[in-house]
Amino acid sequence: MKISIAIALIISTGYLSNAQTLGKIVTKGKETISGGTSTSKPSLTNDEVVSGLREALTTGAKTAAGAAQKMDGFYKNPKIFIPWPAEAKNMKDKLVMLGMQSQVTQFEESVNRAAEEASKSAFDVFAGAVKGMSVSDGFAILNGGDTAATHFLREKTTVSLTEKFKPIVKTAMDKVRVTEYWNPLVTKYNKIPGVTKQNPDLEAYVTAKAIDGLMILISEQEAKIRKDPAAQVTDLLKRVFGKS
Repeated sequence: MKISIAIALIISTGYLSNAQTLGKIVTKGKETISGGTSTSKPSLTNDEVVSGLREALTTGAKTAAGAAQKMDGFYKNPKIFIPWPAEAKNMKDKLVMLGMQSQVTQFEESVNRAAEEASKSAFDVFAGAVKGMSVSDGFAILNGGDTAATHFLREKTTVSLTEKFKPIVKTAMDKVRVTEYWNPLVTKYNKIPGVTKQNPDLEAYVTAKAIDGLMILISEQEAKIRKDPAAQVTDLLKRVFGKS
């Protein structure tokens, strides 16, 4: 009888040990698949991921556009300051040698003022652009780098943003009289014997630089939302990007 009881105990102990081991393996497998642990926050739904990322981009775009449209938002921010067109650098150097530094500075200020003016209309453009985000896009962005959402926004919308932004920039350039500063400079330069004639497409240049600048500001906001709890200003952002 005692022998039977001992055998039964050995068998039951072995079974329990195997069951516990199997349980650990299953639990570990679930953790690997979900990327978390049993104490992690519940898995996000597809709708939550996409909605959270849309909200992050919308919040970032609103903050970025608000900063860019202020006086000196571009002009005194070295990260997004719009310089003299690179393809016309020789023209700039020649004009400065001819004593026209103040006119060159006035032109650079005017194109930055145009970008600031255009930024007043930027938020609606960006807000409309985030609506087409798919579920697969959402999860790729969620698991991407600190600026994956901004990269997605740039990749998916640059062409349409340029089309929408260019007339806004043209109006802004007219308002701050960019061409009034530019035309005398290019006319003066093109009269210099032996130089290659210059006349860059200023609308295209300012449009591209304005979009670049706004994307830089949006990427900064996205990085904050991902890392800084204080920047996760809604419950949904806390749920999608929070660590707990």
